[in-house]
Amino acid sequence: MLSGTSLVWVGALLLVLVASPACTSDLQHHGYEEMVRALFAVQSQCSYVTRLYSIGRSVEGRHLYVLEFSDNPSIHEPLEPEFKYVGNMHGNEVLGRELLILLARFLCEEYQAGNQRITSLVHNTRIHILPSMNPDGYEVAAGQGPELNGYLVGRGNARDVDLNRNFPDLNGLMYYYEKNHGRNHHLPLPDNWELQVEPETLAVIKWMQNYNFVLSANLHGGAVVANYPFDRSRESRIRGKTTYSATPDDKIFQKLAKTYSYAHGWMHKGWNCGDYFEDGITNGASWYSLTKGMQDFNYLYTNCFEITLELSCDKFPPASALPREWLANREALVSYMEQVHHGIKGMIYDDNNNPIGNAEISVAGINHDITSGSGGDYFRLLLPGTYTVTASAEGYQPSTSTVTVGPAEATQLHFYLKTAAKGTNLNVKGHPGRKSPSSLAKGPPANLGPR
Repeated sequence: MLSGTSLVWVGALLLVLVASPACTSDLQHHGYEEMVRALFAVQSQCSYVTRLYSIGRSVEGRHLYVLEFSDNPSIHEPLEPEFKYVGNMHGNEVLGRELLILLARFLCEEYQAGNQRITSLVHNTRIHILPSMNPDGYEVAAGQGPELNGYLVGRGNARDVDLNRNFPDLNGLMYYYEKNHGRNHHLPLPDNWELQVEPETLAVIKWMQNYNFVLSANLHGGAVVANYPFDRSRESRIRGKTTYSATPDDKIFQKLAKTYSYAHGWMHKGWNCGDYFEDGITNGASWYSLTKGMQDFNYLYTNCFEITLELSCDKFPPASALPREWLANREALVSYMEQVHHGIKGMIYDDNNNPIGNAEISVAGINHDITSGSGGDYFRLLLPGTYTVTASAEGYQPSTSTVTVGPAEATQLHFYLKTAAKGTNLNVKGHPGRKSPSSLAKGPPANLGPR
């Protein structure tokens, strides 16, 4: 006989399955062709708020499809933040891939049903969903199936390269600059970097360059925890060294990770897969150090704050587990997207009310700047509090304002920069040299943990 708690759980599960057609229509794993059909089906069903596009191809020529949700698909609207989810970076970690397909269906169906929360999210956010960054690796892993899948089979791409160890190493450059009071944001890429990364990595980096993403998460498996930057320890050259490596935005990252963890069915409880993580979150380097990872690259090269979500002990769970996993993650996926609307946002204008792109926005006490997009809008994630914010751009006089951030929607703060007189020393931060020291070229041995 079921206990009272079990009855509540089963009742809640049945309610979700009945209430959400996204769950009942397809409860199996999706190979590449099935995934593409599923994405096209959503785009067809909600064509007025979606767009399906490819950011590139895998080694074996499979498209890396992204499904966009917006009330104006294909258009960046000023002051509307860009958000992204990336799944299946490791080909044999498949739950994220399935959850993102289900999320796409859920957003479409709930929008059509008039769900006010989802409607507001779609109207005020430009959401990009990449269910599979590594479709080639998935096919290798799926060839063995859930029952026989090995821990590493299909993890890498078709060339057996781990894509989460394949981004340019900006951590090493940043740690070097720390000692010389250099910048730690929008770091330059090394020369010939395009020749040093895999096609899937190249496609994602180009994607980041084309969209001013504000918030992101990449979905993995092999543990159950929300992992936040930095992934690489400052002492990473010592084999096995695990040291907490905080970003200047450490408190914000903790809050973002907890948002997902506490909205998840059991992640926040801490004990999962034989490991314990307090609140269900961890600093990456405190867990174990890795180099050339995607979430650190997001933070050091772009305006985007990204965390890594480890979602299941089993990297390739059976299809029968998908309803329970969807129930556990659905609210967390939505709640995390909503975090993109916190902090401050605004426009940067010149004397003639023309928008200024690539202006730097700095916050006193947080040594990490962000920049305005090409249309002059900016988005800065911040915790509630009062901040001193400065906007600056080459050829203009800096402008400083004080702003109070609340716990709800982002506070709007616009800046109007006056043209500087010729010969004025503006002390605008410049980019350091493009090449990192040769001593930084070699990273530590790649760690093959979950993320």
